[in-house]
Amino acid sequence: MVAPSGTDGKIHLVVTRLFRPFRKQEIGVKQAKEKCMGIGMRAVKFTLIIALMAVLGACSPKFKTYNGPEVTRVVIKKADRRLYLLNDNRVLKSYKIDLGFAPVGHKVEEGDGRTPEGEYIIDRRNPNSSFYLSLGISYPNEKDIEVARALGKDPGGDIFIHGGRRPIDKSGPDWTWGCISVSNKEIRDIYAMVKDGTPILIQP
Repeated sequence: MVAPSGTDGKIHLVVTRLFRPFRKQEIGVKQAKEKCMGIGMRAVKFTLIIALMAVLGACSPKFKTYNGPEVTRVVIKKADRRLYLLNDNRVLKSYKIDLGFAPVGHKVEEGDGRTPEGEYIIDRRNPNSSFYLSLGISYPNEKDIEVARALGKDPGGDIFIHGGRRPIDKSGPDWTWGCISVSNKEIRDIYAMVKDGTPILIQP
């Protein structure tokens, strides 16, 4: 484009100089908008990635398969808050646990909040547990029933190894009514590895 000459050229020059700052500002605003849009798109992509990861995590299979060494015994050490899966004397897995809300001592009666102590059997399982998955422990045994009856008490029951707390459960450690709790992820492993009939020893 050819610039006008003479008076018209001077007028054109003055007008150009007058509006130059506005044009620069317009360009700056446009660049800022494009930059913001770029940041916004990156934020949207990041959010979508996080959401996708969460969905994939939630879709993890509830029931796993296990083809490793047999779990021949489960040992729980209440004082250490640990659960061990053993093959003979070899530890295959170890998990941190929560116990009943009154964790010290052997369970005597229903509602006392204690986790039993002694030798029992994994005698059942619940794939539809309120606590995700659960394995039943054969409490009370004959001795537990005799002791409770001598005290005029009900020994209680329904002691399980189960998954994590629900939104309605209290916070903090040792929150169950006597059961042994691990995370939902961990109970998937335990549920797959431990067969019905497996002995379990619960130590103080």
